[in-house]
Amino acid sequence: MLEGLRVASQNWIGRTIMALVMGVIVISFSIWGVGDVFRGMTAQRLARVGSGEVTVETYRSAYQNELRRIQQRMRRAITNEEAHQAGLDLQILERLVTEVALDQKARQLGLAASDETTQRLLASEKVFQGPDGKFDAMRFKQIANDSGFTERGFVADQKNAYLRKMITDIAVAGVEPPKLMVEAIYRFRNESRTIDYVILPPSLVGAAATPSDEELKKYFDEREQTFRAKEYRKLTALVVSPSTVGKPESVPAEQVRKLYDEVKSKRYGMPEKRDVRQIVFKTDTEAEAALAKLKAGADIEAMAAELKLNPKDVNLGLVEQRDFGDPKVGAAVFALPGPGLTEPVHTAFGAVVSQVKSIAPAVYNKTFEQAEPELRAEIAAQSAMPEVRRLHEAIEDQRATGKTLAESAKAVGLETQVYDGVDDAGNDRSGKPIAGLPSGPDLVKAAFASDIGVDNDTVATRDGGYVWYEVNGIEPARQKTFEEVKSAVADAMRSDAAQKALAAKADEIVAKLNAGRSIEDVAKEVGVQTQRANDVKREARPDFNTNVIVRFFDVAPRNAGSAVVDNGRLVFFVRDSTTPVFDPSSIEAKTIAQQLKPAFHNDLLEQYVGGLEKALGVDINQKALEAATGAERDK
Repeated sequence: MLEGLRVASQNWIGRTIMALVMGVIVISFSIWGVGDVFRGMTAQRLARVGSGEVTVETYRSAYQNELRRIQQRMRRAITNEEAHQAGLDLQILERLVTEVALDQKARQLGLAASDETTQRLLASEKVFQGPDGKFDAMRFKQIANDSGFTERGFVADQKNAYLRKMITDIAVAGVEPPKLMVEAIYRFRNESRTIDYVILPPSLVGAAATPSDEELKKYFDEREQTFRAKEYRKLTALVVSPSTVGKPESVPAEQVRKLYDEVKSKRYGMPEKRDVRQIVFKTDTEAEAALAKLKAGADIEAMAAELKLNPKDVNLGLVEQRDFGDPKVGAAVFALPGPGLTEPVHTAFGAVVSQVKSIAPAVYNKTFEQAEPELRAEIAAQSAMPEVRRLHEAIEDQRATGKTLAESAKAVGLETQVYDGVDDAGNDRSGKPIAGLPSGPDLVKAAFASDIGVDNDTVATRDGGYVWYEVNGIEPARQKTFEEVKSAVADAMRSDAAQKALAAKADEIVAKLNAGRSIEDVAKEVGVQTQRANDVKREARPDFNTNVIVRFFDVAPRNAGSAVVDNGRLVFFVRDSTTPVFDPSSIEAKTIAQQLKPAFHNDLLEQYVGGLEKALGVDINQKALEAATGAERDK
């Protein structure tokens, strides 16, 4: 066509015709516009965030990946409507908008990460490491594929994630929970009370009168659903998981010790911390001269003031060894047997002289010997994953041939478990929880959604394993007749009557105690024994359940109250209440502060990101969002 146009324009007639044609085209564009030609370029934009955007394709990919992960975890399909009702679509959009906003902030600040730095950070991530603690390339590739990325794309995505984390770390750096809040929680946890109490047994109010048949029938009719027989199902289950396949006894002791050293600070207490002051000198000569002055009695903070250094750069406060940017500096600081000065340490920024002011020793609530069994089992479970996958494939191959679950299990050297009667709460026919039921509520929910003879999908275990199951029988729920439960109805009526009488008796005793009578005198009148509980705190203890402990603290000191217990009614008197003096330097106070930090950091980050998005400006294409998820929205 282009050649034809070129030939046609060789003479004046052709040129005239071409001019007329082009004129018509120009006029048509001037009338109808050219916007539609370019409008398609922004049709794929779901959200605008400053100069950046979230495309429909990016959102759809993130949404589908997250939906797939949830479906794998729940072992069932999740509709878009269910995801919308749970707020998944908006959560994904909010995350992507935040990422775009932080990416723009990173560019504004000129932040960047080299490929070498990114690779080093990825290699240090626990999630990409194998049981031996080293980077596992196959595990990395699997996680990248599960996330919908190529390896190159996943590395690029992680590089951006590290830059965002750098910004958020700066935003929350130095944020500490208010001392007043830490003190309030400390006092709440450590308030202790001395409780005098008596137990009122049902026999105290005597046996209730035997109800007539008419009264029993009326009670039954009013509470008919209480006496309904539940549906029970007979299940056959086969569990293959890291915890069942792993062999803890084969794990070397040195590997267990290594894991304990890595996790003890996070899981079992607080590591040693040191109160450190630090000055960086440009030359070794300056560092040596300063060290000599400090050893002679000079004050390091006064020295820093003379050098016009920022106090925050000098006073590091209480830090762990891992908090030091240069491991050599941290090693020197923690090598000191007590408070003192380190020799100059050479770093990329100069010679560092550190002074340890005080030491907060490590405190762990589990020794290595106490933690060894669980850590050994954990390592064994991680090592067992290849065997779990092999058994999964082998069992699936057996089931594909039409074998029953028991036959499939026998073929691979395993045994199934049979549960004769399971209700929808995971209890047996006596109403007690079935011990060792694999995957508990998840298995029960799946089994009650299935039927006899159905080839079911597996149910996931918490440690990444699988539970196969078959429904072998169903005993339907039914309403029991009055004659079947007549004795149970009579027992329930007598129990209700006794509880009402005991409650009235307890109220009477509480009134006497609040009027000034001693609990010992009242106990003698009633004929029960007075007991005392010392150092009662708002924490679990074997002699009282949680509801009773809550009641102890609902009542003011020198006042009485009552609570229901298994063997009757408990009436108590709060003899005294003690709250210890708050010590901000105590291990418990520091632990509370550490526990509060994540909440404060999250709140600060939420405000920071909200302010950043407000400054950049965020515009959401609501129609594109609806189209991307396929979920209908309320108008």
